[in-house]
This record gives sequence, C-alpha cells and structure tokens, in this order.
Amino acid sequence: MRDHQQRRLYNGSDSRVTLAEQLGEDLKAAMKEKDKVRLSVLRMVKSAVRNAEIDGKRPLTDDEVLSVFRKEVKQRRETIATLEGSDRQDLVADAEAEIAILSSYLPAALSDEQVQGIIREVATEIGASSKADMGRLMPAVMKRVGASAEGRTVNRLVQQFLS
Repeated sequence: MRDHQQRRLYNGSDSRVTLAEQLGEDLKAAMKEKDKVRLSVLRMVKSAVRNAEIDGKRPLTDDEVLSVFRKEVKQRRETIATLEGSDRQDLVADAEAEIAILSSYLPAALSDEQVQGIIREVATEIGASSKADMGRLMPAVMKRVGASAEGRTVNRLVQQFLS
C-alpha cells in the first residue's frame, strides 16, 4: 500500500481524513519533492474536485471524489486509444504515467468472478431474470460494488448474466 493511502485513513490524532484532504496533503508533498508529473496530475484532479464542489454547492464525499478520479482515468484511457497507431508514443507514455498516479487512489478492482457473484446475489434479491430487468439490476449492482468495479465491466457482466 502506498504511503499516501495509509495516511488517508488517519492523521496524527486518529480522526478520519477525507480523500479531498488527503489530496491536498499529497499535493503539498509533491511540491516539496519537486515531482512535476505527480504535481501536475494532482493539481488537475484537485481542480476537477473543486469544480464539482462548486457545481454541487457542497463538499464532495469520498465516493464522489473517487468518481472524479475514475473519470480522469477514463479520459486518459480514451486518449491512449485515440493515439494508438500514431507516432506519438511520448504522449501515450505520459498518459500511462498519469493513469498510474490516478489509479493509486482508487480501491482495488473486483475480479469478474466477484462481480458475477454480486450480480447473482442482487438478481436473486430483486427477482431479475431477463433482459427486461436490466434497468432494475444495473443500478442495484452498481450500488453494491461501489467504486470497486467500472460501470462498463458491470454492464458487460450483467448483459451476459441476463442473456
């Protein structure tokens, strides 16, 4: 576990540190260490979090901050997909480095087998058995898996389960 993830749980006085607060602490540490890539990525995320707070007119919860991190990872993956086959491998490498930094804040992803188990449990609970139940099953499964699985993975596995 990375040092910033361990610190996220508790500060010196055993009170819970929010992810947004941890982001600020990590930003300061990156400045002191003169880690330009990490500093740039963390500034961008902090800005995105702040913009979301302004839009929502309230501070974000840890789950909402994690959503910002997932969104930023998704954008970089799309950038890499766009650059595939081009001669701009330097930009691909930059995006991959940014994904590594962003991913360090995300919880470990559930395996497909774990997600399938959750899908079976939720489907049994709500009585979902056909493709017509997709609209009821997806939100219930997403609520259960939280930030531990990507929506596109859950969607694919739910479709497989219902077919």
